Amino acid sequence: MVTEQWMVEEVRKVVPDAEVEASDLHGSGDHFHVRVISESYQGVRPLQRQRPILNHFKPHIAQNIVHALDLKCMTPEQAGESGDTAFDPHGEEVEFFGVHIRRPDKE
Repeated sequence: MVTEQWMVEEVRKVVPDAEVEASDLHGSGDHFHVRVISESYQGVRPLQRQRPILNHFKPHIAQNIVHALDLKCMTPEQAGESGDTAFDPHGEEVEFFGVHIRRPDKE
């Protein structure tokens, strides 16, 4: 089972200078909220911040080792202004409006 510490170590392979916090949303080791805070994100758009991390996790997602990964990638200034609420589309506390994307079944 994947642990929060493993998630932190994997993200630091991609963004070594980052402050990384990982939360196992369900205690099942497959749904994670990860906050990544780095000076290197200054002037970088959100998708460009997330893409290298998502690419790193593609094999783990494809093998269903990690099922869901919510990334918050921000500068230290943004982190200071942001709350630390984790997003969980399956959580019952918050009503979710958005898009649910599923991996297509292989033919």
